[in-house]
Amino acid sequence: MSRRTEEIPQNDHDPTGTAQGEPDGDRPDGLAKPAFATAEGPLAAAGDPGSDRQRPARSWEAVRHLLVRLHFYAGVLVAPFLLVAALTGLAYTFTPQLDQLLYGDQLRVERVGDAPRPLAEQIAAARAAYPEGTVASVVTPPDPEDTTRVVLAVPELGEKQRTVFVDPYTAEVRGELTTWFGSTPLTTWLDDLHRNLNLGETGRLYSEVAASWLGVTVLGGLVLWLGRSRGQRAKSARGALLPDRKARGVRRTRSWHAATGVWLALALLFLSATGLTWSNYAGERFGRLLDAANGNAPALDTALPGAEAPVEDHSDHAGHGGGEATADADPADFDAALTAARDAGLGGTVVVTPAADAASAWTVAQNDNVWPVHYDRVAVDASSGEITSRTYWADHPALSKLSKLGVQGHMGVLFGVVNQIVLGLVALGLTAVIVWGYRMWWQRRPTRADRRALVGRAPERGAWRRLPLPVLVLGIPAVIALGWALPVLGVTLAGFLVVDVVVGAMRRHRTA
Repeated sequence: MSRRTEEIPQNDHDPTGTAQGEPDGDRPDGLAKPAFATAEGPLAAAGDPGSDRQRPARSWEAVRHLLVRLHFYAGVLVAPFLLVAALTGLAYTFTPQLDQLLYGDQLRVERVGDAPRPLAEQIAAARAAYPEGTVASVVTPPDPEDTTRVVLAVPELGEKQRTVFVDPYTAEVRGELTTWFGSTPLTTWLDDLHRNLNLGETGRLYSEVAASWLGVTVLGGLVLWLGRSRGQRAKSARGALLPDRKARGVRRTRSWHAATGVWLALALLFLSATGLTWSNYAGERFGRLLDAANGNAPALDTALPGAEAPVEDHSDHAGHGGGEATADADPADFDAALTAARDAGLGGTVVVTPAADAASAWTVAQNDNVWPVHYDRVAVDASSGEITSRTYWADHPALSKLSKLGVQGHMGVLFGVVNQIVLGLVALGLTAVIVWGYRMWWQRRPTRADRRALVGRAPERGAWRRLPLPVLVLGIPAVIALGWALPVLGVTLAGFLVVDVVVGAMRRHRTA
């Protein structure tokens, strides 16, 4: 068979269309044109005026045709959101290195000493340099060369804080930064860029659209690529995982697009699922699931014996200095609380938070995000050094653990530099897959003089009319349930359907 003959699609179920210069009788989705298709593309509806055609027979092949159309439109319309999420996520992944580059003077000490000074001395030095506000928390150094962070709650900064960086060996103040739950200004800005394009709550819709459709697009692409029929490469692991270097034109681009997608599939599904857990609307649904399944982290009882327990903050940002105390706590009590926590076995970096009031205990929480993680917490009576309550990471429910670890992995901190490198490669791979997708759309364009176009045609409408009844009976409730769980996905999918119906009606009207 000649190379030219190989380039002509033969029922290859190409989700993005046929090769450049496709024959007039071929459909743009690579499927053989059925006898019941009109010249306009959409299927003739039963009962249309002037149409004596019968309703097409139902078949399981229609499921694939429907996936072809869904994958095409998801790729064309949602890919821009995914591209922005990939590029902003790539920038955020390497914020630890960028922070060291920009804020190294504050984050690092000049020389590692023999032993750190008491926290009371370090807090006193920070308060002498920055007397405004109150001490909200103190974060001990993660590594010997890191500085201590004295977090100040300053009313005029709102939800942000002023963090003073102190050399733990000399009690010298190295500088200060306006932080957001422990994040530097650069990390905060890149975090907002990735989550909401720095547009606030309205901008969060972009990231939820991307996270909602990412999983659907990946799963649809896997089904189409792994379920190829005759005319494609052999159904083997090599054919699914490696691009076809012998192919030319759109076939070659498609093989790179699909093979790369297979390699990235698990990582992309992980990013989609974990991103949705803290999204606006789907995240609220996930919160309900945690409540119903008793999957929230156990609460730490901070009430001193004989006193009424205060309201406990269970958010992921709790303990990073977001509160506003009415007066500074005694600096010596920080040392007492830290000593009690160390004696209780809390190692590594910890966050020491003063008591909210006289009836409450201090809290000391481990803040080690690198695997194996350490998230034990203790409540301490600073006056006596007694541990009044404790929660263990090992006692967290499975859903709570999965949620916490998933977030840390999504942020690139769970496995240190390895986590960052993997996320960086995934972001670059997703960017390449998106670019190849648009390239295929352009390569499919008709090139004959009498039918030129800028891009290829969309796959034909009407596949749903040929779906088997079991698929409709089970599929419609499943789609409705998915739309409830992922509201942004449901709304955008409904929008796509409305536009598709309107366009189809207009075409039928012109044809009539």
